[in-house]
Amino acid sequence: MRNDSRLSRMLHVLLHMTRHDGPMTSDEIARMLGTNPVVVRRTMAGLRDSGYVRSEKGHGGGWVIAADLKAVTLLDVHRAVGGPYLFTISNGHRDTDCAVEKIVNEALDNVLSEAEAMLIAKLGAISLEELAQRFDEQCNKNI
Repeated sequence: MRNDSRLSRMLHVLLHMTRHDGPMTSDEIARMLGTNPVVVRRTMAGLRDSGYVRSEKGHGGGWVIAADLKAVTLLDVHRAVGGPYLFTISNGHRDTDCAVEKIVNEALDNVLSEAEAMLIAKLGAISLEELAQRFDEQCNKNI
């Protein structure tokens, strides 16, 4: 999964987990996402290692939320499953003698740095609790 896809999919899973009665198995999550349970377990491992979910063994086991939803932000989830990079845009050759490429690289570096700072701030300002509340509001509108 690409980083942006992984973030979106895991946010989707986490929101379902907040309103699911009991643990969700890797098989259930995989069916929901249209992927393989092995991919789910590998991705959930990052969330587990960060303390956001835990796995319960045995009959009736599966994945459960292990953190306070108010304390976990979208940025936290990104870092747990997506890695350090927010953008896949990159500059050309770093070690270049071409003056044009140096100027282009500098301009892109500046723009990407500013955009990344804004995105980090936005992702860090939205908690899972806020998304869960929005989800509940949406469900109540459909009743």
